[in-house]
Amino acid sequence: MGTASTQLKPTGKQRKQDREKSDVKQTLSLSSSVTKVREYKVPGVKYVFYISIGKSGRFWVSDDDGNLVQTDLQGNQLQKIQTSGRSVGYHTVIQCGDLIYTDQDNKVINRITPDKTITEFIKTGDFAPLSIHSSHINGDILVGMINDGEPSKVTRYNKTGIEIQNIQRDYKGQGLYSYPHYITENINGDVCVSDRYSGVVVVDTSGQHRFSYTGQRSGLRPRGICTDVLGHIMVCDAISRTVHLLDQGGQFLSLLLTEQQGVVNIFPRSVCVWMMNNICGLENLTT
Repeated sequence: MGTASTQLKPTGKQRKQDREKSDVKQTLSLSSSVTKVREYKVPGVKYVFYISIGKSGRFWVSDDDGNLVQTDLQGNQLQKIQTSGRSVGYHTVIQCGDLIYTDQDNKVINRITPDKTITEFIKTGDFAPLSIHSSHINGDILVGMINDGEPSKVTRYNKTGIEIQNIQRDYKGQGLYSYPHYITENINGDVCVSDRYSGVVVVDTSGQHRFSYTGQRSGLRPRGICTDVLGHIMVCDAISRTVHLLDQGGQFLSLLLTEQQGVVNIFPRSVCVWMMNNICGLENLTT
């Protein structure tokens, strides 16, 4: 006796899940390839060392001479200030749209409001603030800091500037960081630091060390770092002059911005993800 089989039609919920899976597959494919959409110069800066994405298609760009410039997508300079900032990730746009930036010399974090008023926001005590990042998850502010007498650390502040966490040592009591000059956060709350001397150092939300990434056979000299909507980690490398793509657990996936992809004569310093996984990277041209 034969067995009849009935093919059920997918429900609305199942169709939605299938579309989401398809979108994820497409996003995964996009994350491992690079297509140049546009290239232009930012007025008012010599070289681009860091990028902070703001609202309404505006972003902030800095160089190693302390120039901090706000520009739009047409390359128009909207605002320019002189800071003590250097070749680190020293500025970020917070949830309300204001820009905050570190002042390493005076050990403070300043804030710029839309009316272009600059005020002192946070004092960092004995530690000099280097890198800074505003969480997209909860608005917390993550700051990479150095002090000649102690191991470097990452301090977490809430959105009002109150200190709520210090991340400094691993479970063995060893210092996690040497020079945390770029910092970001992943979709799972991991704090991802580009450390000039220690590679990529990643800890979880409680501050426990998850992994460190020190590159492939040629090593790693990390610069700017960011993550995408799937938790991939992208870090610029001064040795290979490419961008390393890692998964959420620190596994190396591929290189981006390579000569094989048609990208030549660049020195990637900074990389950021903007608008659903589009990579917005500005690099220094080499001669």
